[in-house]
Amino acid sequence: MSAPNPAPEPRTDAWHAGPYDTALRSGGGPLFLRRDDGGLVPLEVERWCSRADAADMTVLRRCEGSVLDIGCGPGRLVAALTRLGRPGLGIDPSPAAVARTVRAGGAALRRSVFDRLPGDSRWGTALLIDGNIGIGGDPSALLRRVAQIVAPGGLLLVETAGTDVDERAWVHLDDGDGDRGAVFPWARVGGPALARRARAEGWRVTEEWTASHRHFTALRRAP
Repeated sequence: MSAPNPAPEPRTDAWHAGPYDTALRSGGGPLFLRRDDGGLVPLEVERWCSRADAADMTVLRRCEGSVLDIGCGPGRLVAALTRLGRPGLGIDPSPAAVARTVRAGGAALRRSVFDRLPGDSRWGTALLIDGNIGIGGDPSALLRRVAQIVAPGGLLLVETAGTDVDERAWVHLDDGDGDRGAVFPWARVGGPALARRARAEGWRVTEEWTASHRHFTALRRAP
């Protein structure tokens, strides 16, 4: 799963057009990431569109202060934060994701993590769940950006792959029936690889845990 050379130009509309928005509006898949080698990675749209589950709650219970959910999708985590009485905001480039988050009772804005955001440098916790450490295809660059978003000493909670993988590739969204989205860069990172990248970017690992066969890491930004 390595990026070809030369690589196609990424598209900024990959997550707010075609099969992704269609899947979120219907609340279900099938939906896949198709890699440049032809392999398919199933995306768990039904779980994303459901209420926060027990594994999600292990993340939310660790949150501190105000919470920014990066790539919030249909908003189950933001809605759960609202029910818990905790201040939270979701950001997502997809209008369907933002609309669904608001309908679920959460607050959301149509933004990329690389856009200017409200509360930059003041968030207590940032979330990169459901593989969102892959956003932009460069986990180190994403860690640097999140360091600008959270407050000094702030917390980043990341869902990682279950194996020691550190992969980057060009992918596109595919509904398995011929509808495909634009090509964009993506990444997959396991816990050990995340820890190595995090240390290089001024983060320290404070905790790792597994819940319902999902894997999570807590990172603390250096004050």
